[in-house]
Amino acid sequence: MAQAPTLSNWKRLFSLALPEAPILIGGTIALLIGSAVTLAVPKGVGGLLGAVVKPDGQARLDELTVYLVVVAAAVAISGFARAYFYTLAGERVVARLRRDLFSAIIRQEVGFFDSQRTGELVNRLSSDTAVIQNSVTVNVSMAIRFTVQAIGCIIMLFLMHWRLSLIMIGVTPVIAATAVMFGRTARSLSKRTQDALAAATTVAEESLGNVRTVRAFAREDAEVGRYRKEVDTAFDMGRRTAAAYGMFQGFGGFVVTGAVAGILWYGGTITIRGEMTIDDLTAYLLYIFMLTAALGGLSTLYSDFNKAIGASERVFELLDRQPGVVNTAGLRLPAPVGAMALQGLHFAYPTRPEVTVLGGVDLALEPGKVLALVGQSGGGKSTVASLLLRLYDPVSGRVTFDGHDIRELDTSWLREQIGIVSQEPVLFATTIAENIRYGRPGASDAEVEAAARAANAHDFVGGFPEKYETVVGERGVRLSGGQKQRIAIARAILKDPRVLVLDEATSALDAESEHLVQEALDRLMRGRTTLVIAHRLSTVKTADKVVVIQHGRVAESGTHDELVAANGAYRRLVEHQFAS
Repeated sequence: MAQAPTLSNWKRLFSLALPEAPILIGGTIALLIGSAVTLAVPKGVGGLLGAVVKPDGQARLDELTVYLVVVAAAVAISGFARAYFYTLAGERVVARLRRDLFSAIIRQEVGFFDSQRTGELVNRLSSDTAVIQNSVTVNVSMAIRFTVQAIGCIIMLFLMHWRLSLIMIGVTPVIAATAVMFGRTARSLSKRTQDALAAATTVAEESLGNVRTVRAFAREDAEVGRYRKEVDTAFDMGRRTAAAYGMFQGFGGFVVTGAVAGILWYGGTITIRGEMTIDDLTAYLLYIFMLTAALGGLSTLYSDFNKAIGASERVFELLDRQPGVVNTAGLRLPAPVGAMALQGLHFAYPTRPEVTVLGGVDLALEPGKVLALVGQSGGGKSTVASLLLRLYDPVSGRVTFDGHDIRELDTSWLREQIGIVSQEPVLFATTIAENIRYGRPGASDAEVEAAARAANAHDFVGGFPEKYETVVGERGVRLSGGQKQRIAIARAILKDPRVLVLDEATSALDAESEHLVQEALDRLMRGRTTLVIAHRLSTVKTADKVVVIQHGRVAESGTHDELVAANGAYRRLVEHQFAS
């Protein structure tokens, strides 16, 4: 059985609504007015029925009918105000919560995303926040309304006939104990249901995001099976929740109905004896039904609140998590040159701390020079690029920029000084202009076009009907590999970084595209400190220095000609590549 939520859990959950206090106060005033007016209905109905059986009751009947119409109008107006204010507050709460949660997630270090599935994070942003939304606003209003209604009904019942009311009070502890037990069960099942839904969301996102691969391997049925399995798991949790809810409602309904039957019998008996009028008995029974409805509503809300506690625990966990790589407000160098170095650097990925990726690497990127990293796949070349951007921190050793340890620098400023063009450029599902402008959001249209011309992208962009306003599709799916690469280069040109990282930037292109991209890269590299990571050795011949990385260490370094003449690891790579 799940642990009962602590008082701090409840406090933090409801603290989400505190910024909406003025709106909630307005809704609460309307709620209290509506609840108070509603309590007048049973008396009016009882008097109306009493007037019907009296020979001279017409005038009283007319008077009470007008009274009930006025009461109904007051209830309607206050109900509208209550629903509007609380629903508005709920929308504001969930919007703010989603903004804060997305901000907390997007600021986590890259290592965090290595260990998390995107679908689960999306589910926290959508499903979990939706569960919380009503619980801290609309459900609170309903809880207050039901509580006021229940207390008011109990007071009226005791004022009308205290002995009769004792029968009803006797069953309350039984219902309360049942509600607590069900609430704990519902909280546990809700957490498991949300986890199952997150897994289903992850499968759906992976399958739809890679639909071309799914289609190429004819794996549609397999992906449907994966998704069905996760949905069935969520359904099983929902089925268990439904069974628990049904048992609670059934038992509670039996207890309440039994109590009502006893009250009806005893009330009818004392009415026959003349100890109670038919007016009061009618009003009394209506108060009983109102009280029963209020208690039933409170029991349902208790279940909803427990579900919200389960969802909020995961949301608060993400909100509270401190990034492993902190973006501190560190140094911003006034005149950056672009000299970078790795000194005695050891590194292992956080998800695989037992596997050493780099072991004691020393590298120096000189201002305005081109350093090429070559070696077999898995040797740690791309890891070097990640460390330069401070996507990860080293286990030991340090990375420097213009002689300063990059952990002393403002991380955002550091990343503004570094541009990267990778093998598979990432484009967003927006226009070509906005994708290029991602390198410098404030750039003018003229600057965007100039960057595209320098990247050999302007000609093909001009061939589209909407030119720079052409939407590229998710991940740039509507563009070819070479076109996407040139858009990425234009983005880097517009950013105008001091240091440039080219990570297999031409390895996936055909000969014609590679020529256009390489020409654009040559323009981009002029006057910049450049790190070229490549498998194709033909692309590193002109580098000022070539470094061979093997098994996470520097095997040898020098110019292309020096390394070929040295008859070492680099020459073997050259011979192997040209032989194949």
